[in-house]
Amino acid sequence: MKPRRPVLVAAAATAVVATSALIYSKARRAALPVVPHVDLKRYMGVWYEIARLPARFEKNCEHVTASYRLRPDGKVDVFNTCHKGDVNGPADTVKGVARVVDKQTNAKLKVSFFWPFEGDYWILELDPNYRFAVVGEPSRKYLWVLSRTPQLERSIRDRLIAKAHDLGFPVENLIFTGQPVGEEA
Repeated sequence: MKPRRPVLVAAAATAVVATSALIYSKARRAALPVVPHVDLKRYMGVWYEIARLPARFEKNCEHVTASYRLRPDGKVDVFNTCHKGDVNGPADTVKGVARVVDKQTNAKLKVSFFWPFEGDYWILELDPNYRFAVVGEPSRKYLWVLSRTPQLERSIRDRLIAKAHDLGFPVENLIFTGQPVGEEA
């Protein structure tokens, strides 16, 4: 008697899905690694949001930028701008302050937009030339793919998203942020 191919294919597909789910589940429980070192002076300036996980505070945001400025006390002024509705919509800006909590790497920061509340800002991937970055936090609820330019080469973007997936982030929920074409920082 010949085995039925559809049954075998379905069984193989089920095994692949189950294995992938197990690996993803383990990644979500694993410690979240950060980059070995961040030169804060080089990190300062404007970053364009390329993609993000959904966040209530960024609902309907397009043309999102984050500007960082190092203060004399070692903290970082943070200016986040979001255009509501579309890339030309009205701009909302919020100001915050970040502080380094891991002085050995400078890759773990706490950011506050509304004192006394703080959120984790961990730099998970950083281009050696500081052209792009991936930022997240240990619960894997928030994730941002950032670039110094409004558009990021597709192959780089896909590689960064794959890394975030491997780290346990639900990248299937990513929102790709609209940015004006041809604009530079």
